[in-house]
Amino acid sequence: QVQLVESGEDSVQTGGSLRLSCAVSGDTANIYFMAWFRQAPGQEREGVAAVYTGGAATRYADAVKGRFTISQDNAENMLYLEMNSLKPEDTATYYCAADARNFGSLPLSRKFYKYWGQGTQVTVSS
Repeated sequence: QVQLVESGEDSVQTGGSLRLSCAVSGDTANIYFMAWFRQAPGQEREGVAAVYTGGAATRYADAVKGRFTISQDNAENMLYLEMNSLKPEDTATYYCAADARNFGSLPLSRKFYKYWGQGTQVTVSS
């Protein structure tokens, strides 16, 4: 089992920056990739960014490319999401996710992730 705990909840103005953190514990050695998802009220949960735990390859949703950066500190078992140039449409609950299976690519669909955190709220005001 893997446990994920997000932190970094905050409210910022348009154009601001924020960093989310995800503490990973449990059977971390078998995690193959991790990701950040977000879900706004009344909307589907969408993938934002993903990363292989054993390498540098990353993948981003078009809506956040150039503004968000996913990174990890494997020594500290931490996953981060650096968010810049925030927009009101980035307002959502952000979730950390992980999985131990190798699908051959970095997925941004929630169906590929077994482990989930409880979420942390990001609010961007205009």
